[in-house]
Parts: sequence; C-alpha cells; structure tokens
Amino acid sequence: MTTATTAPANRLTPRPRALAGSGLNALRRHPLLLVLALMVLAFQLTTGSFLGPGNLRGIATDAATLAIVAVPLALLVISGYLDLSVGSTLALGGLVAGWLAGQQHQPPVVAVLGALVVGAAVGAVNGILCCYLGLSAFIVTLGMLTAVRGLAQQLFPLPLSSFGPGFAWLGGSRIAGIDAPVVIAVLVLVAGALFLALTPGGRHVFAIGVNREAAYLSGINVRRTPFALFVVTGVAAALAGAIKASVLDSVVSGTSGAGFELTVLTAVLLGGVALTGGSGSVLGVLLGVLFLGCLQNGLTLLSVPTFWQQMAQGSALVVGAALARFGPRLTR
Repeated sequence: MTTATTAPANRLTPRPRALAGSGLNALRRHPLLLVLALMVLAFQLTTGSFLGPGNLRGIATDAATLAIVAVPLALLVISGYLDLSVGSTLALGGLVAGWLAGQQHQPPVVAVLGALVVGAAVGAVNGILCCYLGLSAFIVTLGMLTAVRGLAQQLFPLPLSSFGPGFAWLGGSRIAGIDAPVVIAVLVLVAGALFLALTPGGRHVFAIGVNREAAYLSGINVRRTPFALFVVTGVAAALAGAIKASVLDSVVSGTSGAGFELTVLTAVLLGGVALTGGSGSVLGVLLGVLFLGCLQNGLTLLSVPTFWQQMAQGSALVVGAALARFGPRLTR
C-alpha cells in the first residue's frame, strides 16, 4: 500500500536532477539566455537602477518596435530569404502616417492604415523580384534600402511634426496598464510563435529554408509563402515607423530608421536564426531583442559614449553570426 500511494507522488514531484537537466537543455538551445542574465546582473550592480520599474518600462517600450519587425523578418530568414530594406520602410511608413495625421488631418486609424499600405507595397515589390523572378534577396533589398530612402526624401524633404493628440495615442497610451507598443509587440510575438508551431504554413517556412527543391517536390508553394512573408515584413516595418512617429511626434526622412536594418538583423541572428535558413524560433528572437534593448539601455545609464555603443552593437552582430554557425552543435 505504501508503494502504491507514494509512487504517483514521486512521479509528480520534480526531482532536482530533472530540473537541472531541463535547465541545461534550455541553455543549450538558447545560449544567449545565460549571457543576458549575466549582463542584466552586471548592469544592476554597476548602476543600481537598471531593474527599477521605470527603467524596465523604458526597455520594454524601446524594444517593442524592434520586436514587431524582428519576428516577421526572422520567419523570412528561416525560409531562406532576407530583407535589408526594413529601415527605409520604417522611415517611409512613419512619414506617411505623420503626413496623413498632421498635414491632412486624417483620423489616426486612416493614418496608420496608410502607412501599412505603403509597407505592404514595398514588401510586395521585394517579394515579386525575389520569389517570382528569382533575383538575389540580398541585392534586391539592399537596392530597395537606398531606393525607398530616396523616395522618402523626395516626397518629404522637410521634417514632419505635430501630429495631434489622437495620433499620439498609438505610442503613448496604455492598455490594462501596459504601454500600447508593448501590447502590440506581445501580440506579434504570440502570433509568430503560434504560426510556426501550429500551422502548415509554419512547417512550410522551415521546409523551404532547409531545402527549397525538396519542398517544391513535396507540393509546397515555394513562392507564395516567402512572398507573403516579404509583405508582412514590410507591413511590420511600416507599423513600427508609425509607432516611432507617434512616440517622438516627429519624423525626419533622412535619419529615421537609419541603421535599423542592421539592428533588427542582429537581434534575429542573436536569437539563433540561421542566416542560411531552416532553423530558428520566436523565443530566441525575443531573447535577441531583449539582449539588444538591455545592452543599449545599460550602456546609456553608464554614460558610455555613442561610438562605444556602436562598437558593442557591431560586436553583438558578430556574436550573433557565431551563435548561428556554432549554436546548433551545442544541442548535440
């Protein structure tokens, strides 16, 4: 009787060795987790205020726009493609939204929808050229980075500002006590994770990234899926631009989103997404986003000069490439 009653309890009670094993497996799958924890500890010990509620809120808000773009870009990279035009698309989306809200006095919903349409158009051009015409995604999107930036400067040569209190709601309001950009980012993260884990489209993304020819022979539409991801990535970049315009109440065509494409790519690579496609996870992307957000915030609190911050972010990109290359070996 004693054995019969205690055996189920033993099975239900986690053993320390089992917990330690699951923790090691988590670190093997996401080695950035340990680095992030050590960095947060170091910043808290050196600043004394890093883990304060106000500072954590600032990190979350700043990282929200990065997460919104990083998730669809990660899916695109997993499928074997790349989009380097997201920074310019972010600028154009913010300019269009600000112009509609401020100069044209349109409702905030119309302003945001206008930005999303522009982002979808840029993504569709990238998708047609890369997925249907077979051009190099690196070359196409690098060209679009310059072309879209030039278009933004041609259409809006002067800075835009004063978009009105209605438009400010997008970046400054709170939903259930949480900043609206953070809520949007959480929804994007959840949607991306569910898409990869539970839908046929998510399995198709991995299959195309692993072996495009084999995916085609299996009956997967190897053009439509990445094309849709290009469009979604453009929409996400434009939405991030509208949020930034709402937060700052101003947009400058020449500087808005400059270098953003490298920042978001760094977050994706740090999250363990292989640049060659076929592997990655939304949880890893979240860790990459949090790592960059905490890094920039901590260095700012320590009054580190801007050029050192840029060197740190550049080094993070190299680390991300190394993790993408050697990270899978840690899981063996």
